[in-house]
Amino acid sequence: MATVLKLDEIKNLVDIPQLIKDIETGFVLYSEDRVKVPPVRFLHFDDPPGNVHIKYGFVVGDNYYVVKMASGFYKNPDLGLPASNGLILLFSQKTGELKLIMLDECWLTDIRTAVAGAVAAKHLAPKTITHIGIVGTGVQAGLQLEMLQHVVDCNSCIIWGRNPQKVHALIDELQSKNNFQAWGLKLQGTQDMEFLTSQCELIVTTTSAKAPLIKADQIKKGTHITAMGADDHGKQELEAPLLAKADILMADSVSQCVDHGECFHAVNNKLIEENVILELGHIIKNPSMGRTSDGQISIVDLTGVAIQDIQIAKMVNRSFMEGKL
Repeated sequence: MATVLKLDEIKNLVDIPQLIKDIETGFVLYSEDRVKVPPVRFLHFDDPPGNVHIKYGFVVGDNYYVVKMASGFYKNPDLGLPASNGLILLFSQKTGELKLIMLDECWLTDIRTAVAGAVAAKHLAPKTITHIGIVGTGVQAGLQLEMLQHVVDCNSCIIWGRNPQKVHALIDELQSKNNFQAWGLKLQGTQDMEFLTSQCELIVTTTSAKAPLIKADQIKKGTHITAMGADDHGKQELEAPLLAKADILMADSVSQCVDHGECFHAVNNKLIEENVILELGHIIKNPSMGRTSDGQISIVDLTGVAIQDIQIAKMVNRSFMEGKL
């Protein structure tokens, strides 16, 4: 009989510093072609608007394989319900038995996505960061910032959002958390994207925008951008010429990002060739492929890869088996 873990239990089984290392390892395994990850499957709904992402895969020779379903239904908050939901299933790679059911309500997906942002910044952000820029006001905006405290040295952040009430609500929420109080991070909000891009050397975009929010001529030399909002067909946060302008262009998965990430728009418009895009796993294994000066512009396109779900699911299982509940 498979074990069932609920959200409160799952939260006690995830160690963020160790997860950063595990996700790094996972990206390397993926880029070494040691992970079997079929194409992402999508379900789209119009009334009410929503989508489901289905990701699955396994590390060759490992003990487990993983299937993950994560949904987003954007009118749920009007009903008093969270916009996201989902679960992860862990199976034996030896027998096919279902071993663990993680009713994580999409929390594990949110966390592994934010950790991927931290990994990208760890390996590509410039050494000197006076301001972090967060584009967006949702759950992922806050989580990306929380994870960055593990990998960058900075004490100021600018948060951009179209709705000033949502910007202030996110700032209030973050300032109430003990880890932010200990970090001493100064938070300010803006509705002026040019102000954010002119001030910030590290920018993380976290929206579900369907038209570019950041233009190529807005980015100053030395900026690193982690773009993680364009995780489905039709989404776009960065103007396509910005990717062509980048000195370093990375993807979590080249095949996925060319299909439905920021890279799709640049490749489809013939502004870049697919072969100029490197994978994050390559730079983790070989840092010389990354930033060589603080004047370079770097971009990482994150669409979310099943290896992240595999790694975080294995951490939960390992911690549970070690009796850490």
